[in-house]
Amino acid sequence: MATNLELKARVHSSADAHACARRLGASFEGVLHQRDTYFRVREGRLKLRECAGSAAELIYYVREETSPERWSRYERVEVPDPGLLRRMLAGALGTLAVVEKARSLYMFGKARIHLDEVEGLGSFLEFEIVEDEPAASLDAMRSLRDAFALRDGDLVQGSYSDLMLAKGSEGAS
Repeated sequence: MATNLELKARVHSSADAHACARRLGASFEGVLHQRDTYFRVREGRLKLRECAGSAAELIYYVREETSPERWSRYERVEVPDPGLLRRMLAGALGTLAVVEKARSLYMFGKARIHLDEVEGLGSFLEFEIVEDEPAASLDAMRSLRDAFALRDGDLVQGSYSDLMLAKGSEGAS
């Protein structure tokens, strides 16, 4: 399995976050329109990612949810018929949540900087650093946190599916 270091935070100003990424010299790669369908699994997370204009992927990942900065181990496989696979997995496992987002992607060294507008949840900033040397990945993450002036109160644990499920249960009260 591949490994990366991740961090997610709420964004108060998308314009400021975009400006910060540009000041850093990050390369803007475009806006991705993604739909992630999460399925019920015993361990880890399994999602089907459909992205307009590119191949769909089935992504399985496992990570500790004990802190906002977390290591994630993952595997991905391209999916030729996402509609069929979505129906099959929904029938066999059950659908947990569906997350739709517009993701502005920036690349900065080994880091992916995502500025996400998540339907029903709001604006988020996410860093993913492909791990080749743990200490270097942690240093890069600290530098990104500092550059974007992220406060502890802005940091988010869990996935967008967790936030969607929490929002659904709050709305049901």
